[in-house]
Amino acid sequence: MTDPRTTDPRTEELAERLHATRERLDAARAAAGRTEEVDLVVVTKFHPLDDVIRLARLGVRDVGENRVQEAAAKAAEFETTDAGLAATLRWNMIGTIQSNKAASIARWADRVHSVHSVKVANGLDRGRARRAEETASTRELAPLPVLLQLSLDGDTSRGGVARENLHALADHVAELEHLTLAGLMVVPPLEGDPAVHFADAAEVAAGLRAAHPGATEFSAGMSGDIEDAIAAGSTCVRVGTAILGPRPVI
Repeated sequence: MTDPRTTDPRTEELAERLHATRERLDAARAAAGRTEEVDLVVVTKFHPLDDVIRLARLGVRDVGENRVQEAAAKAAEFETTDAGLAATLRWNMIGTIQSNKAASIARWADRVHSVHSVKVANGLDRGRARRAEETASTRELAPLPVLLQLSLDGDTSRGGVARENLHALADHVAELEHLTLAGLMVVPPLEGDPAVHFADAAEVAAGLRAAHPGATEFSAGMSGDIEDAIAAGSTCVRVGTAILGPRPVI
């Protein structure tokens, strides 16, 4: 493992790309007449822990992963490498979740964007409960913030809950002791105008907030559609390629 504390070409590359992305965010907020901050989740899936450490040293506070074993290994290794720096980072699960892996996700994730079923919610709740028991002697563990992933086109095979089932799922999550309903996440369908899809999702997010006032987060937007997402009210964008470049060949 290289030492990301020293300035190296990769750190300089990440710093430049991160700066450019933050400038895009600022410009998009200004164009939309928004003054509140928008969370930036840097999607680090398939990229090595060295890059995660570099990003943390550059001030990134949220990274996103979608493969359970990869993310768990990174989080554990980072903790042993530099516990102080690791404590500044929030791990976000952004990928589709299999119900039989939900409990293990709750052992490393600090926020989950992709809850799509009661089974997944229950698994996360059980996993968070076990994690809370393990940390009870050192600190109190807050409930795990989760977002419900909406399937805009109803094709749930790509992840997400159908909109007609969204509120029932939200009501269920709200009753779980070890989870807190944080908001809505969306990945726009492959077909159609992303701006139209985000506007549609924003209406659903508003309805969710009306029923559950604490569900204020709206996770929408990736490298190619940041501007459209922020114009629609996104409070969190998930950016990988624009910051980290192409995924490594595995």
